Amino acid sequence: MKVFRFVAVMSSLLAAIAVSFVSASDPSPLQDFCVGTNEPSNIGMHWSYHRIRNSVFVNGKFCKDPKLATADDFFFSGLTKPGNTTNRVGSNVTTVNVNQISGLNTLGISIVRVDYAPGGQNPPHTHPRGTEILVVLEGTLYVGFVASNQNNNTLFTKILNPGDVFVFPVGLIHFQFNIGKIKAVAFAALSSQNPGVITIANSVFGSNPPIDPHVLTKAFQLDMNVIKFLQSVF
Repeated sequence: MKVFRFVAVMSSLLAAIAVSFVSASDPSPLQDFCVGTNEPSNIGMHWSYHRIRNSVFVNGKFCKDPKLATADDFFFSGLTKPGNTTNRVGSNVTTVNVNQISGLNTLGISIVRVDYAPGGQNPPHTHPRGTEILVVLEGTLYVGFVASNQNNNTLFTKILNPGDVFVFPVGLIHFQFNIGKIKAVAFAALSSQNPGVITIANSVFGSNPPIDPHVLTKAFQLDMNVIKFLQSVF
């Protein structure tokens, strides 16, 4: 009986660990590719109604029948085109993830182009589902990330010039700031087909509906009028 209970407990623990691992990152492909589609009608006539109802989405995508895949499912054109940086932060992010290239589904990778006006920045933000590796093509960037409370909120920063590379670990707050007098351009790869982005100021001061100002006043140790002003801006 004790052996049986031990086996049962160990099985439960291993199952829990397996579930944790599966939910920690993008699923690994078990076939050559799984072109994502939002329509179950595109996954092939050989799929039965029962299998469609019980199929598992990968970031909300069905798999297209591999026989229906084309080269266009793995293609995107446009990363040579500069983004419009005439906005309040002076930057523009051109995203290429599973929503732009459906063939990225289950492959666990995506890419972005970031354009910065002089003095522009990609403000503090996080990617909840992906580590980022950034390479500078033009200009000079001041970049950094902040470690978690566990590591004393240590700030890691570097000044990057063309050809320099910097890594931002998954989930940590990070930023890039163009400290040069000319435009800057960088490309970044991320370890998720859909890494997501949470811009800190937008999320805290621009949530919908707004966070109660009393909460933010105490959290940031600021005057209520300052909090209300920041909420009106964002």
